Amino acid sequence: MPIPVENVGSLPRPLVLQKMLAACDNGEASYDQLFEAQNEACKDSVKRMEEVGQTCVTDGEQRASSFATYPLVDTLGGSGLADNLAFDGQCFAIFEDGHHRQLPRLKSGPFRYRNYAADFLKLSKPFSRLPLKQAVIAPSMLYLLYPLEGSIEGYTREQFLDDLVDECEKDIRKCFEAGAVRVSIDFTEGRLALKNDPTNPWTGHGLLDTFINLNNRVLDRFSWEERKNIGIHTCPGGDCDSVHSMEVDYSDLFPSLFKINAGYFLIQCASEPDKEKVYKLCGKYSRDEQVVFIGVINPLHPRLETAEEVCDALVSAAKYVPKHRLGATDDCGFSPFSIDLKPKHGGPDIARDLAFKKMRARCDGAKMASAKLGI
Repeated sequence: MPIPVENVGSLPRPLVLQKMLAACDNGEASYDQLFEAQNEACKDSVKRMEEVGQTCVTDGEQRASSFATYPLVDTLGGSGLADNLAFDGQCFAIFEDGHHRQLPRLKSGPFRYRNYAADFLKLSKPFSRLPLKQAVIAPSMLYLLYPLEGSIEGYTREQFLDDLVDECEKDIRKCFEAGAVRVSIDFTEGRLALKNDPTNPWTGHGLLDTFINLNNRVLDRFSWEERKNIGIHTCPGGDCDSVHSMEVDYSDLFPSLFKINAGYFLIQCASEPDKEKVYKLCGKYSRDEQVVFIGVINPLHPRLETAEEVCDALVSAAKYVPKHRLGATDDCGFSPFSIDLKPKHGGPDIARDLAFKKMRARCDGAKMASAKLGI
């Protein structure tokens, strides 16, 4: 079987969509107008993914507020925030360029999703003739909604975690029921949990093992046959062409990461200074039944990778990861947050066009590597 290719999930939203999001939040446009702009962006995403050779496509998360907040709020501007959530929550990540992203704060129970990823999938499924995958948020990210110290009156942490696991399981199951052939879980907080950043206090709480166990609480509710099509994505973040935890060494993360009972992993690697070290670590710590999708495309940099470079990376990775367990992916979603002007690219429309060219290089390079490896 040829080396499989899979994108992480998101694409830059067109500038016209980003302006419509702002107009909707400001009361200058209706939800119907926003829905139509999202619809057009989703159609374009699916069509262009098909054209570049993707065998499994997504809508680029054009309807999601962000990879992390889609279950909680309709837009990054705050439209649709539930009554038991407040805006003054935990700072999730501080990026290298100085900007940060913040989560809401849970004020009271019970915890429930406002939106499920399957809601977006159902709307975009008619646009594609190919199988679709869907990305969902990890329970470990949403763990940060509850106060790290203290408690919520009338709603214990244990009650919250029970509700959280139920909702995360429901999110994944609804995606499969809606027709997704693959579901990947975004777990960028895994690497960040090891950073211990004094300006972002949650990172000093030693939460990696808690996060791993919480993800497994969800995954253990699925059979092994189901988990073969459930993946885990790890990266050092990706927003506004910046990262949040690149300095954290994968040697510290991978022994725990591959204990997650997922069927496959999407590993950021193209932007790593020592790629061969990452290949070796993947080979050392991944289990025999786990497929490892190596990041061969850097969504944060405007340089266009060649198919030959992608091929060479996969052939090198195959020295350490058995070729029947090797896949090709991107380092991260191309634009995990809906408002992202892609400053290093010169704008979201330029970045969006480039994203499809990068995907083509990934698809073509994986075919070349498959031929070289005789699979």
